[in-house]
Amino acid sequence: MADVQAPPVLDAVAALAELAPIGADPVRGGWSRHLLDDADRAMRAWFVRTAESLELTVETDANANQWATWAPHGATGPAVATGSHLDSVPGGGPLDGPLGVVSALVAVSRLMAEGHTPSRPIVVANFAEEEGARFGVPCLGSQLLAGDIDTDRVRALVDTAGVTYPEAMAAAGHDAAAIGHDAARLSSMALYLELHVEQGCQLAPLGHPVGLATSILAHGRWRVTLTGRGDHAGATELGSRHDPMLVAAAAVQSARARAVGSDPVTRSRATVGKLQVVPGGSNAIASEVRLWLDARAEHDADVRDLVARIVGDIEAAGRAEGCEVTVAEESFSTRVAFDGDLTDRIAAALEPRFGDAPRIPTGAGHDAGILSAHLPSAMLFVRNPDGVSHSPLEGAADEDVRAGVDALAAALRALT
Repeated sequence: MADVQAPPVLDAVAALAELAPIGADPVRGGWSRHLLDDADRAMRAWFVRTAESLELTVETDANANQWATWAPHGATGPAVATGSHLDSVPGGGPLDGPLGVVSALVAVSRLMAEGHTPSRPIVVANFAEEEGARFGVPCLGSQLLAGDIDTDRVRALVDTAGVTYPEAMAAAGHDAAAIGHDAARLSSMALYLELHVEQGCQLAPLGHPVGLATSILAHGRWRVTLTGRGDHAGATELGSRHDPMLVAAAAVQSARARAVGSDPVTRSRATVGKLQVVPGGSNAIASEVRLWLDARAEHDADVRDLVARIVGDIEAAGRAEGCEVTVAEESFSTRVAFDGDLTDRIAAALEPRFGDAPRIPTGAGHDAGILSAHLPSAMLFVRNPDGVSHSPLEGAADEDVRAGVDALAAALRALT
């Protein structure tokens, strides 16, 4: 009888290098991998190939989330779920999202090689559209799974190229009519643990390669539309203009000033990172400007208060310039406090290798934050030496990437 060859033991650094060419952005720099575009599909194909090389069972749900399950004989009951996402912001970094998916698959390969026999299944997830870069709604796949977003609203989403969400789904072989709450899948998971590159620089000063999350700041996105009067840049007197770009400039300044002026305890942050100008000519006064405001703070009420103050400033600038101001909330996520008991169990599993791992808050949203309202959830962070994220400069040392896998494998071993 021929020997059965064991699945390969993967290496996280090598796997990330394999992904590096996919979605490399020659214009922005960094990587652009957006829901079901060519780059995202290539990342998804890698996920399937890699999971199948480990003899995991792979499936894609109706919400375009991918799942790879290790359920050897004797593994029963609700699964321990882990993973992250493979999409990116425009021109993003190499680790935000992929590090968690890669580390989960590598950790599973290591447990297999060790001969670990899990008492319950381990499931690795790749959540769809976590960044919200294509359709403007972050954590879209996990929100649909959890039933936290209206499906009619999702089916009405349109990307900047005019492609609707149903059209994008259909082009990739999915049926947008089938999206929505997946109660059966949620109930099949006992807990969720997500590993992510640190966003911010809290671990480096503490001298630790990994840390545990305590909470996620409340945060949201608002689309602001400023409507003025398009005109000629040379022929139109300054006093007769209705220029929405001036109002947009006021919005950018207000976001910074209001956040800086907030109580430091609220950890307030406000950013305008995206503008669309119509018609966009260098010698034309804009007729319309659309901008997106990202606001975050310690508690829900802090965010609401911050946004109200910024919007008040924008409306005042609009009145002064004779421009119409319209504000629409695109998303809002309440403050998340991760499960304390689960975090304590993970900390105990990490202690022999990492000692007393730091516990830190984060200002970035994650699928773990969405799932935390429905099942015990926790997060591990891998040290980011300078804290830069959502940028091509994002990074982590190879030894820290591998330390993250060590931590995740220890946690999965203890939890199964």
